[in-house]
Amino acid sequence: MMAIQGTWDDVFGKSPPKVVALASALAALLRALNPACVEVARPGDKAVSFGWGAAKMSQAYAYLMPQKDRVNLGFYQGANLPDPAGLLEGTGKSMRHVKVHDEALAQSAPLRALVLAAMEKSRANGGLE
Repeated sequence: MMAIQGTWDDVFGKSPPKVVALASALAALLRALNPACVEVARPGDKAVSFGWGAAKMSQAYAYLMPQKDRVNLGFYQGANLPDPAGLLEGTGKSMRHVKVHDEALAQSAPLRALVLAAMEKSRANGGLE
């Protein structure tokens, strides 16, 4: 096991209950959309990644990162995702995130569509068709 890998509690253990509940709802969505996903807690990044394998940038498509009053649902290739609802934020070369403040957004169709698009882009880029 790599040193950057840890447990869910290493990442979310000190977060407020609201943040933990949001993270749990988002993780449930990610797991439901890909029951075979590989989930890696990365305490050094203060995030939990979800993907086709343990490699962060090449195999993961999404991550959850706790914030003071929300959870950032991030996408490693988010700059290349369709986002008709305008949920994505960020200015990096490839990464984007959605600031999730409530469960309504966590369960919304536009957010679900982003996750599915991220999964498909990652699958195609990784040759996992």
